[in-house]
Amino acid sequence: MLFNSLAFLLFFPIVFILYWSIPRKQVKVQNLVLLVASYVFYGWWDWRFLSLIAFSTFVDFFLGIAIAKSEGRKSRSYLMISIFVNLGLLCVFKYFNFFIDSFLAIGETIGYVPGITTLNIILPVGISFYTFQTMSYSIDIYRKEIEPTKDFVAFASFVALFPQLVAGPIERASNLIPQLVGKRQWSHKRFRDGLFQIVVGFFRKVVVADSIGSLIDGIYNAPELHNSSSILMAVVLYSFQIYFDFSGYSDIAIGTAKLLGFEFKPNFNLPYFSSSITEFWRRWHISLSSWLRDYLYIPLGGNRKGLVKQYRNLFITMFLGGLWHGSSWNFVVWGSLHGILLALEKRFNLIPNRYRLFNNIAVFLVVSFIWIFFRSLSFEDTGIMMHKLFSSDYGKPFIGNLSIFGTVVYGLLLALIFDTFLFVRKVRLEEFGSRMKPWWYVAFLTFTIINIILFYSDANNFIYFQF
Repeated sequence: MLFNSLAFLLFFPIVFILYWSIPRKQVKVQNLVLLVASYVFYGWWDWRFLSLIAFSTFVDFFLGIAIAKSEGRKSRSYLMISIFVNLGLLCVFKYFNFFIDSFLAIGETIGYVPGITTLNIILPVGISFYTFQTMSYSIDIYRKEIEPTKDFVAFASFVALFPQLVAGPIERASNLIPQLVGKRQWSHKRFRDGLFQIVVGFFRKVVVADSIGSLIDGIYNAPELHNSSSILMAVVLYSFQIYFDFSGYSDIAIGTAKLLGFEFKPNFNLPYFSSSITEFWRRWHISLSSWLRDYLYIPLGGNRKGLVKQYRNLFITMFLGGLWHGSSWNFVVWGSLHGILLALEKRFNLIPNRYRLFNNIAVFLVVSFIWIFFRSLSFEDTGIMMHKLFSSDYGKPFIGNLSIFGTVVYGLLLALIFDTFLFVRKVRLEEFGSRMKPWWYVAFLTFTIINIILFYSDANNFIYFQF
């Protein structure tokens, strides 16, 4: 089920009313409602893959208890089983065909064609997110940072909680499970903040990201048919599309959780106002970048074993972060380039303190250039786009339907003004709604909802559903 679907607009009010009609002392009943609702939400896409979520839930629930009860090598063995199961699911469903295809391609280059065929494996939506979530639970227990929960329904709700099930944020057990086992308090402030963030998220997705997609998808799908100006426009606009699409999803997820009484960690913090690549990754997809830091970069040694190994650790972390995004070498190159840039910033102390506006623009342009690998359908298309960017074929750009182009300009302008306001005033979106005067709050929501209705379409998936 998509947030931007009519089904969700019917589904959530029913869940909301049923959930809050349960006395707050009956926490387990509330969690059971959440669990059933979450399985309906996910099963709406394909009920067959509910078995994978249930399997991950059972495995990590009982392994978590076993890890806590054991010591030394035995505890580590239970942890290894958890990691093996979670990464095994990812490898089979997400990377099996990728590795086979890569092996076949290498074989063909040396004249060896092994008799191996790929399988028609469907990628389950959200598997990258909930496997990371359950795996971190086991690791945190092993590190003795948290205690395992004995409440199976609460743990199952933690794994499958529908606001963040399919595209994050990747919630830590230390933050979410205590909220699930504790009593939920209705909060007028939380409701205002949550509703405000949901509406902003829908605007970012429907009015901004979807309209940009309608304009530039054709350019990315056939770059050879377009001139340099069109390619440059598509590259710049894609940076905004993926940001407003994914941050819009995160806004809806976090806001929906607030309406149910939960506080998720922020997932975006105005990343295009960053003055370095290092700062960008502190502001972009925060739940993933912090996960990679805590469970990969630091265990590899972080910055504790000398500069050379720190550069190596940065590269490995971003290489695997790119691979996490999808079974394509394009994603691997995208992540690797970010790893190289992070290492270069450390090596040459390139993290600036002055000339913020200039640095913001430079970081945006560099990030936008690297997004080409992320969005392109193949290395061939990437090569075509890069060649055209550095050629002299800068004529009139392709703008397609004037009404779509007008929507892009209109929506993007409003969104950038709003983000600039948040940045200048140092206001977090997560708490902005309750800080507004009531009449400003109502006027803002009314204006934004009208725009969402005018430009609404339920046919557009969120970009990060493919990961």
